[in-house]
Amino acid sequence: MPAPDKFLQLVDQLASYRSLEHNEAQSRGEFIEPFYDVLGWDIYNKHGYVYSYKDVIIEDAIKVGGATKAPDYAFRIGVTRKFFVKSNVKRASRLHQIILTQAFKGILG
Repeated sequence: MPAPDKFLQLVDQLASYRSLEHNEAQSRGEFIEPFYDVLGWDIYNKHGYVYSYKDVIIEDAIKVGGATKAPDYAFRIGVTRKFFVKSNVKRASRLHQIILTQAFKGILG
């Protein structure tokens, strides 16, 4: 199955993400959210699920060792959290971008 054009565009966009001038909100809106949307996650709650059944919870509250943490995204199937995504542009490096780009291209086969 060929990759959707939007996915390929996002891979190219990631490859050109050389500047750390993007803030977190811009990165989330321009890359992270569209990426997971293309992968089939209902990140924008297009289905209109009630909170407890949303695919993605933005700024979810998680108790860890007595402290409350708030990952940028909690991805769920049903009511079970499967993984978290934290977007922190300031910690990104060109090496990470290259590794991610190659990984995404590997998915494309």
